[in-house]
Amino acid sequence: MNRDYFEMKAVSYEKDDNRVSNVASIANSIIQNLYLHKDMHLMDFGSGTGLLLERIAPLVRKITAVDVSKSMNNQLKQKQGRLGCELDILEVDLELDDVERKFDGIISSMTMHHVKDIGLMFEKFHKLLSDDGVIAISDLDSEDGNFHTEDTGVYHFGFNRDDISTAAKKANFRDVSIVNASIVKKPHGEYSVFLLTAKK
Repeated sequence: MNRDYFEMKAVSYEKDDNRVSNVASIANSIIQNLYLHKDMHLMDFGSGTGLLLERIAPLVRKITAVDVSKSMNNQLKQKQGRLGCELDILEVDLELDDVERKFDGIISSMTMHHVKDIGLMFEKFHKLLSDDGVIAISDLDSEDGNFHTEDTGVYHFGFNRDDISTAAKKANFRDVSIVNASIVKKPHGEYSVFLLTAKK
């Protein structure tokens, strides 16, 4: 993404109760399905305003927030120092650039549908993890294209669970598992959200 699709949405992003509720459910699912501990350094891919990471922060040592949107990162910076762990913020397009760090885990909420080639992204996740590192990737199940009502750089109308599981396995992840994480309620329908977990 070479433009900030969230520039006009960043300031009001957390005023959407359905969005906040969805991320809270995703965070709870991550906490239930991953072993998180105070020695861990996580990456939050597509961290936005920090809705997900602020819920995970008290359980880990450090989170590196990675997001391409300057406006979203600026909102997150206002939370720095008020979270339950150390926080780094990297303004990086992970589809194009590399991060020269290793992580114990990678978490992500509602970001993969903005990624053109999810197979390559899973391969990048694998390289970014320490041995036995884990991923917890949440996104929409396949939908009719009506979830987004504006142009925010969407490449996928959700994902077929078998297809995204296969993409993770092809990137050499093991113990791939998918569970129900949340339901997003919108005026025109309800959209189910999954959580994919796996280990390097």
